[in-house]
Amino acid sequence: MRLRYLLFACSLFAIAIPVATATASARMLFGFQDDPSLRWRADRTTMFDRAKAEGTTIVRTTVYWSKIAPTKPGNAANPFDPAYKFDDLDEFVRNSVKRGIEVMLTIWSTPVWANGGKTQNFAPTKMADLQNFARAVATRYNGHNPGLPFVHYFTVWNESNLGGFLSPQFDAKGKPVAPFLYAKMYRAAYAGIKAGNPLALVGIGETSARGRDRALNRPGLAETESPGKFAELLSTVKPALRFDAWSQHPYPITLRQPPLGKVKWPSVTLVALPRFEKALDTWFHRKNTPIWITEYGYQTTPDQPGGVSPSTQAQYMQQAVTYAQKDPRVTMFIWFILRDDPTSTWQSGILYRSSGEKPSANQFSSLAQLVDARSPIFTVKPGTSNPTVKIPVLEFAGLVGIGDPVNATTRVYGSTTDLTPSNIVGVTQTQSSVGIDGFVSLPVPLTNAKVGKTYFVTFTLQDPHGNFLPRTATIVVQ
Repeated sequence: MRLRYLLFACSLFAIAIPVATATASARMLFGFQDDPSLRWRADRTTMFDRAKAEGTTIVRTTVYWSKIAPTKPGNAANPFDPAYKFDDLDEFVRNSVKRGIEVMLTIWSTPVWANGGKTQNFAPTKMADLQNFARAVATRYNGHNPGLPFVHYFTVWNESNLGGFLSPQFDAKGKPVAPFLYAKMYRAAYAGIKAGNPLALVGIGETSARGRDRALNRPGLAETESPGKFAELLSTVKPALRFDAWSQHPYPITLRQPPLGKVKWPSVTLVALPRFEKALDTWFHRKNTPIWITEYGYQTTPDQPGGVSPSTQAQYMQQAVTYAQKDPRVTMFIWFILRDDPTSTWQSGILYRSSGEKPSANQFSSLAQLVDARSPIFTVKPGTSNPTVKIPVLEFAGLVGIGDPVNATTRVYGSTTDLTPSNIVGVTQTQSSVGIDGFVSLPVPLTNAKVGKTYFVTFTLQDPHGNFLPRTATIVVQ
């Protein structure tokens, strides 16, 4: 075990000074998608501990409709219908939340009974079937079912602009059809998710970084559309689609292309995000559309001969995450994957197959501290007194459940650099309770917030069973 593991363990009992500056883009959820390592392999709990030690704040997994519902349920909207097989997903969600890690669920993969015997990348014949399944998933994880934690984040259909995940992309005349097909699917799934869990946030798109935008009609070659054109066509659907964020996979165009390498529009890699964001606002008639980066990564040699070196992977990770952090619209960054695995299509983990570390492991943990969403930044107006803030306590939610009391000692310091007793401007002891979403609402003992000031807040939290949890926050007055 390296020194940073010891430091992480110590941080459970001592609150550290954050290194991020007080800007709107300084915090974002940061984590992994790795179904083999975190959901299916025998050592998955060990890998979850490893992910936590790295500073992970979110994990994404695919909800395989075809695997969870291999036969048609009698009551598809009921998450406890006997036809459903949720066991491994339940375990994944529990493993995440009890370690204080948020969950994103991406619904994908149509069962044969729902699309007339076609492969899993074809849409359901009846959109009501997808709506009912989405409702069952969201209801199962809405925080009201004992032993099943709350899930905050959902997306609908992986890389919907690629024929390998959604077909057909074009009709017989070569005209795009996938955006309009996806609109029906998304609308159905969104309605189901919101019916099952009104507090859930739902991302749209899940688009790949590139596509050809023309039908090739070549057997064995999947049709594709660019994310830019796909999103533009999707925006023409009436009535307008509702969503909480656009989900994008801004991978580099080639395995070795640097994170900020130039690309031709309408491909959307990291460097094209600013243009894409403005276009989304125009197309969908919105302002400041949030962006979730739900897949990104670099494959490494020797397991991927065409990849970059492990040291270059670490360098590119730093460049990519730093670039995303500076974009106030990007609130999430998910790296694909945690550990290389022969069953994975990519070998872009921060760990080798042996679980030995690549240089990117140290890089990831350093970046995780920098962007840690568990230490939020709040903005208040001058003169504000005793603002209430929401602080994540998923660990308590996973261990003791919703509604349990939480005792909090809150201290406010007059700056982010001087945490000595003489710089305390307010202290209070209060009691709150774990909300259904795994957060607690706490008053901050700040009187008459001064314009231009930045305050640092520490929370020492304790549940009825003696579990302690430290949290911090920054309050910016402007």
